[in-house]
Amino acid sequence: MSAGRRVKNVDGRTGKWVDVLRMPRAHTKHGGGEDDNIGTRWAVLIAGSNGYGNYRHQADVCHAYHIIKNGGLKDENIIVFMYDDIANNSDNPRQGTIINHPEGKDLYAGVPKDYVGEHVNAENFLAVLLGNNGSVKGGSGKVVDSGPNDHIFIYYSDHGGPGVLGMPIPPYLFANDFVEALKKKHSAGTYKEMLIYIEACESGSIFEGLLPKGLNIYGVTAAGAEENSWGTYCPGMNPSPPQEYLTCLGDLFSVAWMEDSEMHNLEIETIKQQYQLVRERTSDHSTYRIGSHVMQYGDIPLSREHLFLYMGSDPENANATSTPDNGIPEFFDEKEARAINQRDADLLYLWQKYKRSTENSLEKLEAQKQLVGMMTHRMHLDKSVKLIGKLLFGSERGPAVLNTVLPPGQPLVDDWDCLKTMVRIFEKHCGSLSQYGMKHMRSLANVCNAGISEDVMSTVSAEACGQIPFNSWSSLHKGFSA
Repeated sequence: MSAGRRVKNVDGRTGKWVDVLRMPRAHTKHGGGEDDNIGTRWAVLIAGSNGYGNYRHQADVCHAYHIIKNGGLKDENIIVFMYDDIANNSDNPRQGTIINHPEGKDLYAGVPKDYVGEHVNAENFLAVLLGNNGSVKGGSGKVVDSGPNDHIFIYYSDHGGPGVLGMPIPPYLFANDFVEALKKKHSAGTYKEMLIYIEACESGSIFEGLLPKGLNIYGVTAAGAEENSWGTYCPGMNPSPPQEYLTCLGDLFSVAWMEDSEMHNLEIETIKQQYQLVRERTSDHSTYRIGSHVMQYGDIPLSREHLFLYMGSDPENANATSTPDNGIPEFFDEKEARAINQRDADLLYLWQKYKRSTENSLEKLEAQKQLVGMMTHRMHLDKSVKLIGKLLFGSERGPAVLNTVLPPGQPLVDDWDCLKTMVRIFEKHCGSLSQYGMKHMRSLANVCNAGISEDVMSTVSAEACGQIPFNSWSSLHKGFSA
């Protein structure tokens, strides 16, 4: 019998990366891409952002790729969407590499670049999911050409908002379009079961009241329909990234499920067990001092299945066990910050860049300009939406109407075409929502729910937004968000 080998892994008790002895084991069909009983495993991995301040999203996706690749999935069945502007970014202190943990190894090497740059968009994603290679524009052309016995894993990491997921190239991915594509995929009979993990703010709203039972789909979201998701491994926090990094390395929900997957034998661990462990870690042990409510949707009984059906299983983890308290790092002193809500992570990056730049240098002046520009953009959006609410519904009723949350089980809005129209009207007069402004989708949905006409919305938007700030975040040069 050959000797085992030592590998680095995250210790579930201390959160430190430690040497672990893994005994060798040959790949079985369970770890491979195909099996007579479960068909082919497919995976679609999407990082929906760009820019170095969003480093963590592409790091998440690169990490996910290596987990399922080590689990035995074939590259021909793994489809990766990422803008690919991080590894060789001038701000990246370790050129050509991407890490997802403070002590982590490079995850960029070997990752397929199926859809990068402008080809990372909602239209291509939906075409890939549906296996419609005739509708794909650019990229590798790979699609989910699945059959009735196949299992599909979808993982998305980026910013989001009520009813919407971000994309680096607009328009964004709206919840109704995503769920309609899932229904179409089911009607075509081109998969057996599907597992979806979504890392984004308000990600529960993508499925809330929209994803029906009976599609053989189990969806897990990093946050509920009304709350932020969280970035982690950020500068100044515990644990921090290496000193030279200016940005967060990962997202709390994402690193939770991935580090759990690396610790366990996925032929033994069930989806439900991972859900429970990830929910515990993402909620800061159910205290919610930081973190969010990890949610589940769709066909919940599928969670009794083993993870290897979707992700394969790394043979090096064959001897690992799966216990209720295994895999939840006790990283932190309770008084120390250990995560940041996603919408503020880009501000943290720009602040770190400004703070660390040489005094009176052009770099510091540029960082200051970007930081002030982003703050100006945010204040403009918040003020504009608030004023539109007052103009439409009165000073007292405006905030209440815009912030209305419908009961659980109901979708964000009944008329999604109306929501998209209101987004375009707002952006025409007030500038781009951008990734921060996705938080205001609920307000615009409630404008639709209140029966406001397009003409009235146009009039009040023009009145509320007499001037648009001149910066890249407010600009519509990339197009409308809807």
